[in-house]
Amino acid sequence: MTDVAETESINTRREQLMQALDAGAAEQIGALLSGLYAAEIADLLESFPHGPREILWELVHPDDRGETLVEVNDEVRTGLINEMDPEQLVAATEGLDTDDLADLLNDLPGAVIHEVLRSMDKQNRDRLEAVLPYPEDTAGGIMNVDSVTVRADVTLDVIMRYLRVHPNIPETTDQLIVVDRNDTYRGVLPLTTLLANDPERLVAAVMNREVTAIPAALPDVEVARMFEDRDLVSAPVVDDNNKLLGRITIDDVVDVIREDADHSLLSLAGLDEEDDTFAPVFKSARRRAVWLGINLFTAFIASWVIGLFQATLEQVVALAVLMPIVASMGGIAGSQTLIIVIRGLALGQIGRSNARWLMYKELSVSLLNGIGWALLVALITWLWFEDAGIGLVIAAALVINLACASIAGITIPFVLTRMKIDPAHAGTVLLTTVTDVIGFLVFLGLGTIFLL
Repeated sequence: MTDVAETESINTRREQLMQALDAGAAEQIGALLSGLYAAEIADLLESFPHGPREILWELVHPDDRGETLVEVNDEVRTGLINEMDPEQLVAATEGLDTDDLADLLNDLPGAVIHEVLRSMDKQNRDRLEAVLPYPEDTAGGIMNVDSVTVRADVTLDVIMRYLRVHPNIPETTDQLIVVDRNDTYRGVLPLTTLLANDPERLVAAVMNREVTAIPAALPDVEVARMFEDRDLVSAPVVDDNNKLLGRITIDDVVDVIREDADHSLLSLAGLDEEDDTFAPVFKSARRRAVWLGINLFTAFIASWVIGLFQATLEQVVALAVLMPIVASMGGIAGSQTLIIVIRGLALGQIGRSNARWLMYKELSVSLLNGIGWALLVALITWLWFEDAGIGLVIAAALVINLACASIAGITIPFVLTRMKIDPAHAGTVLLTTVTDVIGFLVFLGLGTIFLL
């Protein structure tokens, strides 16, 4: 219900903005946008084509532009930045969290980056420099350097008095991070522990030393998994020397989970979650042409295999009628296994230790399904063409192709991962080639042997 309501709300806002644009009601548009969060504005901007999008961007309040630029995808962000003057870009970066500024900085023109750095004080510049070395898809890239640190040798009362004097602690602070005088990570002090214990007790006596800090180089998907498994709200981030760099909060992890889900879905079609839905026609066509070309090449391979059996097809026309069944069944069976393996690899549930067991399991499932459906298809084929031989041939081809499809569905993701290629991107194309080629080869080969 929540997702449906959210979608309806976005659609309603988009309709209101379209009507206001058609009416030229700039004040109404500004009022509608000013009542939204930056992420909501970003969603709306991404749902408008070029032209109207630029008009809406001009009416976004300057105070909201920085956070909105962080929220939109890379391609839309580049287009919006190109529409802004250097002074506007510098103003937009003011007040951004350090991790957000680090993500945005690489997309800004060189002159603007220089001006942004010059406008920062030394403390914030040092914080930014601590984040910049890490790729944006690592713990160091998504961490925030704003955190409250305490020493183990002070009392809880001292900390309470400090917090009263400095009430503006970072958002989503559920624990204080304990470090030594060299900023080496020692543990955490949950706020519940701080409030529930005698103020005269030392931090060292009540702190939690069992909380493991997150290495800065850890991939963000692994960070998300840690937050899920351990029910974390925040977690400290350290470098190779266990020196505290910052912390990651649950709102950062939610963004990672969403981006990873978008990536997994779009990669199956050879697309990118950072692509602009309303990108120019020629740019979108050029981008998709690559995968269409790869698919065309693999289709020619399958057609070449069919051509090898031209004489057989001319004599037994029924084989040409039934060929799509064999290829289609193999493709579906292989895709089911492929998706399971890709998901398992992404979640860290599948590796070398259990890959062989999974191979046996998926092969058994395919053989069981293959035999069951092969008997049904053989019966239908026999009744259709009144030829028991053709029924037996397609039954055997189905069993063999489904078995090969399951093997391919397991091995392709492992091979692509070892080659540093995203299996979600290329796996489907390769699997289709394997199931088509093997399916046609086995079916037509058996037909040539037993029916001629």
